[in-house]
Formats: sequence, structure tokens, C-alpha cells
Amino acid sequence: MDPTQWWGHGFGFMWLIPLFFFVVMLFCMRGMFGRGSPGCGSHEGDTSHLESAREILDKRFAKGEITREEYEEMKKALGNETS
Repeated sequence: MDPTQWWGHGFGFMWLIPLFFFVVMLFCMRGMFGRGSPGCGSHEGDTSHLESAREILDKRFAKGEITREEYEEMKKALGNETS
């Protein structure tokens, strides 16, 4: 069988399969390694939206999720930590 006959049966585009896998690998690698770099949709460097532990504790107490005793105990424990 002549190798040029394969072109007529759809095998002429077999080079697309490795290209497809290469593109998928690049996409996956960008997803794994690109997240840590600022400017790529990462919010890791932006700390302006983070709440302090004390603010979270105050909100939990205000919502009634913890009792006054638990609140005082946790507040005392947070007072000993430096942030």
C-alpha cells in the first residue's frame, strides 16, 4: 500500500492529536503555576479584603454562633497573639 493513500482516509491530520495534547498540557501547567504570580487573576497578594481574627470573632458573637464565655475566652487568646 502506498503511504500517500492514507491522506485520503483522514490520517493527514494526525499531527493535530499531539498538538492538542501539547495545548492541554500548557493550559494545565498555566493553571498550576500561574496562580501564584500577581497579575494573573490571583488575589493572594491582595490583603485589603481579609478580616482580622478579632473582626471574625466579633461577628460570630454578634450572630449568636458563640456564647459570651466562649467569646471572652477566644478574645483573651487572641490578645496574646501578635498579628
